[in-house]
Amino acid sequence: MNATSRRSAAKSEEQGPWLSTSFANLVRYQPSGTYFSRLRVAGKLIRRSLKTDVLSVAKLRLQDLEKAERAKAEKGGAAVRGRMRVGDALATYRANGFRPVKPRNRKDATPLKPAAIRYYEQRAAALLQSWPELAGLEIRRVTDQDCQAWAAQVRQSMSASAFNHTLGLLRQVFEVGIVGGVLYHNPASGLMREREEPKRLELPSTENFNALVASVEKGGNGFSRPAADLIRFLAFTGLRLGEAAHVTWADVNCEKGQIVARGDPETGLKNRRPGEIRVVPLIPEARALLERLRSERGEVVPEARVMAVRECQKSIDNACKRLGIARITHHDLRHLFATRCIEAGVDVPTVSRWLGHKDGGALAMRVYGHLRDQHSAAMAQRVSFGA
Repeated sequence: MNATSRRSAAKSEEQGPWLSTSFANLVRYQPSGTYFSRLRVAGKLIRRSLKTDVLSVAKLRLQDLEKAERAKAEKGGAAVRGRMRVGDALATYRANGFRPVKPRNRKDATPLKPAAIRYYEQRAAALLQSWPELAGLEIRRVTDQDCQAWAAQVRQSMSASAFNHTLGLLRQVFEVGIVGGVLYHNPASGLMREREEPKRLELPSTENFNALVASVEKGGNGFSRPAADLIRFLAFTGLRLGEAAHVTWADVNCEKGQIVARGDPETGLKNRRPGEIRVVPLIPEARALLERLRSERGEVVPEARVMAVRECQKSIDNACKRLGIARITHHDLRHLFATRCIEAGVDVPTVSRWLGHKDGGALAMRVYGHLRDQHSAAMAQRVSFGA
């Protein structure tokens, strides 16, 4: 071995397995020949394999890595320095449309519709109301025990559904901190969701429904008749309130016996892309209602909306109180439609399609499988062993 080789070998032994290069922030691991980054961003040393032993490729990958890390540091700002507060993380989550900052699938990356955003705003307000000091806390200071104490308190005051959605929001807020480099562990990850029991439906009998409609119709003001017609329309079609509000006369075809539901022009139908439609068949009462309305209004333009009012919950509440029956909502009228259909012998998968469900009837079976006690008793009388 000549002198030059000996000097090179001695120098390598002094450096160890890492060999510096003529390019800044780029080193080479001698045993494998692989290039590594060795750069410092916002005070943090980043040594990472570039997964190549080709210098030109390593230089390009180093540039990409440095650009990504510096962008992350600039975006995190306070987060990189460990000063992010929970309120800051919540603001970031809100600015992201209440969607995960690190989407796992296409659904996570799909923007929420306005109604869903309004609901999550309510959950965010409920979270801050139930944990007043949370927004001002440094996110890295919040512990598992803090989250457990909050959960133990609010489980008693929130419904299972409200608690589960608020918990989901809290977890996503901490995920903002994890993505920002402040947290390595989500302190809310160990909290258990509440079991959501299906709501027991208290739907009006035929007599009470007719009495309810009559009571609303005799309210004595210009709003009374249109409100009663909206109640009939929701109960006879099973449409959601938002769907019914956008039905026009162009969507009604009494000859074919069907309505085309399109939903909001901008956001479309629930759980469907804008532009998708759903065809709902007309039961006899629905057809009669629409024919009466068309007759009363005379000539109508196709773009005119069928319903003259968009909601009537206050009228329903007042009528239920006057009649001494259980309060119902607009959505309960949809449940009433489904229940009447099943009681009339329509199979559950068909009712599910009419309602716009995409699960083949699984949800309908969970919600409507019970039917009403009197219907169940009547069906039992048809069972016979021929004894």
